[in-house]
Amino acid sequence: MDNLNLISNFAEFKELKNIDKSTMIGVLEDVFRHLLIKTYETDENFDIIINADKGDLEIWRNRIIVEDGQVENPNQQISISDARKLDETYEVGEEVADEIKLDSFGRRAVLSLRQNLASRILDLEKANLFEKYSERVGEIITGEVYQVWKKEILVLDDEDNELILPKSEQIPSDFFRKGDTIRAIVSKVEMRNNSPVIILSRTAPEFLERLFEQEVPEIFDGLITIKKIVRIPGERAKVAVESYDERIDPVGACVGMKGSRIYSIVKELRNENIDVVNWTANTQLLIQRALNPAKISSITIDEEKKTASVYLKPSEVSLAIGKGGLNIRLASMLTGYDIDVYRDVEEEDVDLQEFSDEIDQWIIDALKGIGCDTAKSVLEISPDDLVRRTDLEEETIREVISILKSEFE
Repeated sequence: MDNLNLISNFAEFKELKNIDKSTMIGVLEDVFRHLLIKTYETDENFDIIINADKGDLEIWRNRIIVEDGQVENPNQQISISDARKLDETYEVGEEVADEIKLDSFGRRAVLSLRQNLASRILDLEKANLFEKYSERVGEIITGEVYQVWKKEILVLDDEDNELILPKSEQIPSDFFRKGDTIRAIVSKVEMRNNSPVIILSRTAPEFLERLFEQEVPEIFDGLITIKKIVRIPGERAKVAVESYDERIDPVGACVGMKGSRIYSIVKELRNENIDVVNWTANTQLLIQRALNPAKISSITIDEEKKTASVYLKPSEVSLAIGKGGLNIRLASMLTGYDIDVYRDVEEEDVDLQEFSDEIDQWIIDALKGIGCDTAKSVLEISPDDLVRRTDLEEETIREVISILKSEFE
């Protein structure tokens, strides 16, 4: 069992993923020095030479030459007689370097060294993998589906590292088979049982944001900023964007000519509907834009309670709420306000004759004589004008107005 045999068993270490050459050499030297200390109680007078390119290793022991019979520590001293067996020119006081073969340590020690080395390399790989993917959290990665289970999918990256896509992080309509190419973002990296676990996601808002960065050059270049993204994966999403260049229409740039840019994003997200809206610091205007395509009549906002009461024509209410309540739910998520929708129903007018049991007929006739046939037509005229135009008493006019107003309260 020589040096080369040992290193050849670990030949793959020369090209280990995630481990650079200098780190690999440091680990090898550290493991061998541990063996030297265990065997000789010190490693101070030993030189370890590693050739990572060839995959071989040499251990040399340095000892001082002393007179015959004066060797006190055979690990650090050598007699002149033994030294001259190596080279006849040696003299007392000089240093002798002789190579230590691995078989001199014994089979059990070498097997232990192999196990220690394998363990150290594995730990190093785990640490490097954890660090590598911790730096890539929020990035899109492309991998290959290796195994599909009920609760998760095992994905391999281009270096055959194992990544996990849980069912909870998949779009409801996602369907993958072994061998399929898959795109997702790195959601988080955890250590479980001393091993790194890389979790992917296709449902996170950041995944949609990265897709926009890939498809819209203006976003990638920083000319357009994504202010906020909210989504119900596989169903609908709202993306608020803002342009720093007034010449650029942020919504138009994100959608593209005839939807060319957003099409590939929608396809990747399993036909998830995406609404792109112009961001604004004006809360009322933002709520109005968030509820598109519904047309809003008026909005009342309570800043303390973070609520908004939105009034719309009856025909617009279903558009504001959306299928399954998705539109109003996403609008609330985007704006940060709880939105309540109300029908803005105009009050119907009432014919004056309907008040004949409360108002004398001659008074009704006098009002009709000036063109007021309905209650609202009377209320639209000031009391002074009514007195002047009808020649009725002011007290009578005030009583009529009171009766008519009560009808609409």
